[in-house]
Amino acid sequence: MRPLSPDDFNRIVTLGLNDREPLLPRVDEGASLSGFEEVQAPFAFEQPRERVDTLSSRIVRDRIFRRVVLRAYDERCTISGLKLINGGGRAEVAAAHIRPVEANGPDIVSNGLALSGTAHWMFDRGLISLSDDLDILISRQTNDPDGVRAFINKDGRAIAPRRLIERPHPHFLRWHREHCFKP
Repeated sequence: MRPLSPDDFNRIVTLGLNDREPLLPRVDEGASLSGFEEVQAPFAFEQPRERVDTLSSRIVRDRIFRRVVLRAYDERCTISGLKLINGGGRAEVAAAHIRPVEANGPDIVSNGLALSGTAHWMFDRGLISLSDDLDILISRQTNDPDGVRAFINKDGRAIAPRRLIERPHPHFLRWHREHCFKP
């Protein structure tokens, strides 16, 4: 950066604030400015893609887990209370593990929660959790605690399955609070 002399500064200001020029150039509606035509860039509608064969190893999940958990919660998100069914008749909640499969969590209903996509994301990242009494806990590390409070049930408690045997087991809830939740 170099300093400007008073003469250079005044010349720049005079050229920039010239009152004799119109604020915006007038252009006929049908005409276009040279070089400013709106032309869509060419693209290929279909592109051949390379296919790569891979061999993977993953933990096998019980396919019935989703059905059992969603039935226990009446296809309703335990955190928000919303029961959303998509146009195909499928519930827009996931069967989430309290203690994840990757941490040797079992595929049993008492280790599951029915969660909407947003609630599942917050639960997996430790931004929300549940007390043993199913009070919804909100992490102090969340960037929008008021937004989270507006999202959860008005009474601040998770919706529990009717049958006691299907409710979240305190062992799994404690594991989540100790290993995932960010108090």
